[in-house]
Parts: sequence; structure tokens; C-alpha cells
Amino acid sequence: MRFVRPAFNGGNAQVEYRAHSQGRRWRGLLRQGVAGVARYIGNHPVLAGVAGTLVAVAMAGLTLLTLLSGRTDALDHARETSQNLVSIISSDLERHVEIYNLSLQAMVDGTEHHFGAGLPADEQRAVLFDRATTAAYLGGAYIVGADGGVIASQSGEMSPSIRFADRDYFVAHQRNPAVGLYLSHPFRSRVRDGKLSIGLTRRINEADGRFAGVALLAIRIEYFQHLLDRITIGKLGSVFIAMDDGTLIARKPYAPRDIGASIAKSPTFVTMAAHGAGSYVASSAVDGVQRMYTYAHVPGTPLIAVVAPAVDDVLAPWRHRAIINGVLTLTFGAVFVVVSWLLAFALRGKLRAQAALMRLAATDPLTGLSNRRVLDDRLDEEWRRARRSGQPLSALFIDIDHFKHFNDTYGHASGDDALSAVAECISTTVRRSVDVVARYGGEEFAVILPDATADGALAVAEKIRRRVQAQDILHGGGDRVTVTVSVGCATCVPAQGANALDLLAAADRQLYVAKAAGRNRVASAQPVARSVTQGSPS
Repeated sequence: MRFVRPAFNGGNAQVEYRAHSQGRRWRGLLRQGVAGVARYIGNHPVLAGVAGTLVAVAMAGLTLLTLLSGRTDALDHARETSQNLVSIISSDLERHVEIYNLSLQAMVDGTEHHFGAGLPADEQRAVLFDRATTAAYLGGAYIVGADGGVIASQSGEMSPSIRFADRDYFVAHQRNPAVGLYLSHPFRSRVRDGKLSIGLTRRINEADGRFAGVALLAIRIEYFQHLLDRITIGKLGSVFIAMDDGTLIARKPYAPRDIGASIAKSPTFVTMAAHGAGSYVASSAVDGVQRMYTYAHVPGTPLIAVVAPAVDDVLAPWRHRAIINGVLTLTFGAVFVVVSWLLAFALRGKLRAQAALMRLAATDPLTGLSNRRVLDDRLDEEWRRARRSGQPLSALFIDIDHFKHFNDTYGHASGDDALSAVAECISTTVRRSVDVVARYGGEEFAVILPDATADGALAVAEKIRRRVQAQDILHGGGDRVTVTVSVGCATCVPAQGANALDLLAAADRQLYVAKAAGRNRVASAQPVARSVTQGSPS
């Protein structure tokens, strides 16, 4: 016995059944849609080639968009990396300058409060330069008097002949008491065999505020260069530290002649001087290389840290990937297009072959007219159309007179010539595109005339008869023989319950009437029979 669920579960069962039915309906519609598309493309093979080409172009377009997005990502990543590097350089410079400033402040305080206290030289140096000994890359620590001469040094060595009154840091403090921490331009050291250095200085005042000299820390230029040497920037890239007036402090790649040179007039530097930080792409005025300049002003100093990777270096990995992806995309796209068009041509060839087969299947091979199957299909089609429209439909049945005797007398080759000649006469007489001319079988032909009245059909039949009679057939012996036909006509307006074959049967009966009347005649299924005789029957 089959188990029946309780009534209270019926609602769920109905819902499940409706959901299942709905899913099955959608699946059926999907299958029908796919099959319809396949049939449509099969009937229009060029669409396969066009669709394949469009798909390949779309794939190439998507790949191009992806590559462009990858290029933007590569530039953005390089910009972020440069910003991080600039931040590291700026932080290192800021920290060291702060350390140097503390050392200078201690030197200033020691000079202003203890320098004239009569302390021994060693203790005096310890008081003045104790903090300076911890500074990295220190080239020397000095107390320069108001006349520009060195009055104390970290090493204890002093040369009375050396003067620093012409240095920019000395002049700046001498003229302006409010300068504070001063960072000089690069200079050749007069006490260290001309080594390049940067001077960090602070003003020393007398008790009454008058200028008493400067405290000087000489920082070897190697500090800045070593800071940049740790940064990998690419083969064509550049990283440098400059002052806000355009004076170069350090640069990678290193060139001695660049240190102390001015880039103030360079178009790439103008933007850096005008803004605190930023990033932009520009071509170098020196070597013409396009670089991405990322910069920031070091807080509390006149220094600007700049990282400038070359755009070509940044995009080199992306270009490598882009070339590979582009070549693969173009290759596969071209193959896809070629395969699509080969498929299209194959489908077109198949359609042409099918059309040729259909024509062969629908055509009588001897006469080139439609065959019996086409006649039956078109007769049924025109019958239904005439029944819907209420218009008359006419049929002609044509038979070659005494054809068996002709074949026996002149041979089957001449008989085939006679059939072809009669077929040509019929097809050239019946000219409307809606008319149907077919070989019914043997020496019989049939003609369907849609929308043709009985009089019109009779006139067409008579034209056919006359044209056939006027054409002589050349048989194998070289003599010309006249061939004639008999034609039966029938016309009706199709009614419900009637059969299309009845129309052909009526025309066939009229054909026998014409033959019985002596052949080479036309007989019509009308209340008043009409036949025309011209010439003698063959």
C-alpha cells in the first residue's frame, strides 16, 4: 500500500511540486533558446565568423584594459615605494640634524658660560665637545671666534693662519642674531685636506648680546652619500638630497662634480621648491630620462629629499608581462578568429551542399523542372492558402501525344530531347514566380496556377500547346519531327472538406477528354467544354 502524507503537509508538497515544475519549465525554455540560437547560426554561417571575431576583439579589449590597469598599478606601487623611501631618508636626516643641534647647543652653552673660566685645555675641550663626540660622520667640531679664527677644536689642533670669516655660515650668523641652526652649503675643508663637508652652526653671543663667533660641526659629505647608497632605485633612476635653494648635497648615481652644483633653474626643481611634498612625472633636463619625482622637505632643515625612479625601470616588469600576455592574446585571438571563419566557411559550404542536395532532391534531373514531391507540397500549400483567401486555384495536366511511338521510332535519346524541349516550352510560358511547373512522371507534366481563373488557366494551356507544336525536335537521323501535347484544365475555389488531389484528378480527367477528342487539344472542366484544335494530331 502506498503511503499518503497527512493533509497538513499538502501545502509543502504543492509548493515543492510548483518549484520543480517551474525549474523544469525554465530548463526547457533554456534548451529551446540554445537550440534556436544554434539553428539560427547554422542557417547564417557568417554570424559564426562575425561572432568569433567579436569575441576575439572583446578578449583583446579586456586584456588591453587589464594591461592598462596593471600599468597604473605599477606606477602607483612605485609612487608608494618612493614615498616610503623619501620618508625614511627624511626621518634619518631629521634625527641626525637633531643630534647635531643638541651637540651645537652644548658647545654654545659651554663657550658662553665656561670658556673664560680658566679651565685647563683638556677639561675645556671636555666641557665644549663632550656631546659632539657621539655624532656620526663628524669631520670636526670647532669654536670660531668673532674674527673668523679657530679658538677651540675637538682635536685640540688649531692653526692661527686659518680663517673662516668668509664662510656663508659665519657671515649669516654675524649679520643676523636670529638665524638659529644654520646648515651651510657644501665646502672644501681647510683643515682636512679639502674634504667635502657640510657645516652646521649656531651663533655664540657675548654677555651683552654682541657677536662672539660660531659653534661649528663639520659633517662629512659621506654621511649623505652613504644614506643614498643604501637605496636601490633602478638603472636609470636617481635619488638626491638638495637644499631649498637648489644646491645639491648628495646624489645617486654619484658624480663629484654634482656636489655643490645648483639645480635651481631646472624645471623639475621648481615644483619641489614651491610645495612641501608631492609626486609628479617629468623628463630630466640633464639626460632627458622620464622619471617619477617624489619629494619631501625635511622638517626643521632647508633640505629636500628626492627619490626619482625612471619610468622605464618602473614599467620594465610590466612591459615584459604585457608583451607575453599581448602576444598570447593576439595569437589565441587570431587562432580563434581563423577557426571561427573556417567554421563559418565550412557551414556555408555545408549549407550550399545541402541546398544543392535539396535542389537535386526537388528537381527532375532530365528536364530541370520540379519533381513530384515538390508538386505535392506546393499544391497542398497553395490549396490551403486559396482556401483562406477564397481565391481560385487552377491546375493543368499536360501529356506528350504518342510518346511511346516516338520513343520506339526515334530512340530513347530523341525521346529525352523531346521531354527537355517540351519542359522548356512549359517553363518559358509559365512565368509567374508563384506558379509551379513539375514533371509528373514519364511524359506527363503538371502546372499549378494560384489565383488563376478558368479562362486564365485555359489561355495559359493554349499558349503551351501552341509553343510546343511550333517547336520541331531534331532526332538522331537528322530529320525534324513535330511533337504535340494534350492539356487538361481544372479550376476551383477550395472549400472545407475538399482535397487538393481532387483538383489534379479533375485536370487529369480533362486530359483524357482532350486525348479522346483527337489529341493536340486543350480541354477544361467548365460547364461549357472548350477545346481548340490546331494542326493535325501526331
